[in-house]
Amino acid sequence: MNGDCVKYDMLAVVGPTACGKTALAVDLAISLGGEVISADSRQVYKGMDIGTGKDIAEYSRGGVSVPVHLVDIVEAGEKYNLFEFQRDFLAAYEGVCSRRALPIMCGGSGMYVESVLRGYRLIPVPENIALRERLEKKSLEELSAILSSYKTLHNNTDTDTKKRAIRAIEIEEYYASCPVEERSFPLINTLTVGVSVDREVRRQRITARLLQRLQEGLVEEVEHLLASGITAEQLIYYGLEYKFVTMYVTGRLSYDDMVHGLEIAIHQFAKRQMTWFRGMEKRGTKIHWVDASMPRAEQVEIIKSLMYGKE
Repeated sequence: MNGDCVKYDMLAVVGPTACGKTALAVDLAISLGGEVISADSRQVYKGMDIGTGKDIAEYSRGGVSVPVHLVDIVEAGEKYNLFEFQRDFLAAYEGVCSRRALPIMCGGSGMYVESVLRGYRLIPVPENIALRERLEKKSLEELSAILSSYKTLHNNTDTDTKKRAIRAIEIEEYYASCPVEERSFPLINTLTVGVSVDREVRRQRITARLLQRLQEGLVEEVEHLLASGITAEQLIYYGLEYKFVTMYVTGRLSYDDMVHGLEIAIHQFAKRQMTWFRGMEKRGTKIHWVDASMPRAEQVEIIKSLMYGKE
């Protein structure tokens, strides 16, 4: 395919947990001269490594390191939303393009993926320094009362901290005083590839990976996060590994109940991921599925042919 031109501006690699999409995205990045942009709602958090499956070692092959973006960009304990992801994704995407590399979005967080592929709209609200200075003097309870006076709250987590409450009030004030024009998120010409894996094989992989993560120190990771000042309820909010392991560490679950409950929860999560991706197809997103059992080199060649328009 030497001399051929890539027909797409971006490649997206999607699929359920434990399907092997990260390793595939890295191989494609090496073969096509790309950089990976993560679309994972939990890998943004610093210090949450084992439980989110960052697998940073995956991004190196034979001495070649593939750049990865939107990993480790938010402090653990904070909350990250779709608007922030779109903002950060667009900045990462433009940076990759400026380096004349191919952006490869990779992830299993369906809403994040679809927000990019279908060009969900975001509404940029500028900072209001004077308002922030006035609100900073108020307590969280006072800020919550102010926020509740608006008809529509920005989202249901706005009163977690003073910082979030102030930002939510800032947004509501902007909406009330300014005619809001939605900024269209650019529609990016994207080849979307999904990695399909047999259900029973997926179950086996999930179980094996969970046991491996426990051996690698998942419990110790959660203990460290708790010791750093993050509350149990903050960790439980993140769900899956952090929910169940935190409940074990704080004495709410036995070790065996933790493992069993977590295994079931991850299986259910993988099923929901696939339901979302099937829904994306019904909503008009074309996903080219490749079989996870196929040798990786064959997967790469098939996807490269699609990238060059040789369907």
